[in-house]
Amino acid sequence: MHKYLIIIEKTTTGFSSYSPDLPGCVSTGETREEIERNMKEAIEFHLEGMQEEGYPIPEPSSESAYLEVAL
Repeated sequence: MHKYLIIIEKTTTGFSSYSPDLPGCVSTGETREEIERNMKEAIEFHLEGMQEEGYPIPEPSSESAYLEVAL
């Protein structure tokens, strides 16, 4: 089981998402719940395709952090 970071961004029509560890793996959705479901499916599909093509599966390596800054 791997745990990949996904970045979720609000758009004018809902949400978009991508995983920094899986270039080209993206998804969209109208709600936060939908984007998380869609992105999970997109990652599974992406990894299956990589396996079928004989590419190595990248290990998750991205991290996230929030920084507070004074305005």
